[in-house]
Amino acid sequence: MSSILAQQSANKNIFKDRFGVIAGAGRSGIAAAKVLHMLGAKVRIVDENTSLEENILEGLGADAQLKTGPLSASGFEGADIIVLSPGIPSRKIKELLPEFPDEKIISELELASFLTDEPIIAITGTNGKTTTTSIISHVLEYAGKSVFTGGNIGTPLCEHLLQDKRSDVLVLEVSSFQLQNCYNFSPDAAILLNISANHLDYHLDMEEYTEAKLNIFKKQTADDLAIIAEEMKPMLGSRNFTGAEIKYFNNDSVEEIPNLPGPHNRGNMHAAMLATAKFGVTSELFMKAVREFKGKPHRIEYLGTVNGVKFIDDSKATNLDAVCAALNSCSSPVRLLLGGHFKGGDVTTIIPSMQGKVVEVGLFGAGREYFETPLKKEFPTSWNEKLEDAVRKLFSTANCGDTILLSPATASFDAYKSYAARGDDFKRIMEELS
Repeated sequence: MSSILAQQSANKNIFKDRFGVIAGAGRSGIAAAKVLHMLGAKVRIVDENTSLEENILEGLGADAQLKTGPLSASGFEGADIIVLSPGIPSRKIKELLPEFPDEKIISELELASFLTDEPIIAITGTNGKTTTTSIISHVLEYAGKSVFTGGNIGTPLCEHLLQDKRSDVLVLEVSSFQLQNCYNFSPDAAILLNISANHLDYHLDMEEYTEAKLNIFKKQTADDLAIIAEEMKPMLGSRNFTGAEIKYFNNDSVEEIPNLPGPHNRGNMHAAMLATAKFGVTSELFMKAVREFKGKPHRIEYLGTVNGVKFIDDSKATNLDAVCAALNSCSSPVRLLLGGHFKGGDVTTIIPSMQGKVVEVGLFGAGREYFETPLKKEFPTSWNEKLEDAVRKLFSTANCGDTILLSPATASFDAYKSYAARGDDFKRIMEELS
């Protein structure tokens, strides 16, 4: 057992000789299985992917099991605890095991956070999570602190526990999928950037999605800090969602810098400033550090200009609010690319942000039935099956000074393995046009 995991779990022997079932054999699931094994539990991994082989059980003990195929009650037989990978809704397990205690169906994040005493800054929200997480990590490292960055991006927290390396601060991007199955997660500072329609193909409704997000604050105490968008005050109303000190951020308290354009990024910076202040970073040091921050790929990323037409890759915009944020950062006429696996929401809500700015819409791939009818009433709109054909169509009508913006409002899985692959393809198309 890693020395850190041994120290941090010295008084947490509840897993010894227990039986843990891990649902999902992705990176976080495998890491959770290794942690449970190191704490003395026997483990079984269940996954719907029938092509998985027994070698994924390497290092998990002679008693480790793998069960593939459709999830069934038999796969969870004998479980003392169930650890869910982010892509598996807890209701799917509860339908199979109606008598199994809810609090014993947990996320990998919940498991790992229970076993660490390192200070945590956690960031959630429909949009802006990765940028804000990256800003905070950059600023803290600039201030001389050792930082682990992970969670929903990069490295799962369970992997950090296995690496035998302590950090001054853990900076975690956390999703609604992870938070929905957290019962004791209590970050020292927690940020909720925003909530808008998203993942309604996963969550039952907006109320379930909202409750999952608010779980980030649920177990905080008066020594902790809850950081929330000022504009969310009316929505949160009289909800009693945290015992922490609450601070509100807005889009007006921090000056805009070129590498983080748009009012939404001013809000991200203000939230990050409040969080890092809890760890001794002054506003002066924060601004000095953030001016050296490099934006993340596929997030309102300027790619270049071809014949006077700008190309901006915002492939990470997988919901409607993210499209509005991207449009608000553009000053020139926009030819907007939309399309892919639609995750829910009212498409007409983006029309006010499009009016006076978008001169043409190019739809591509899946989702046509959601976008075309409401948008073609307001804007010249065309559809192509492939992104490349949609880009070439917009480029053929673009004028010098226009912007072709890929901000698709959808997941990529109809045609690409990830939003990054979609953005990379957009860049390839631009380079071929040049």
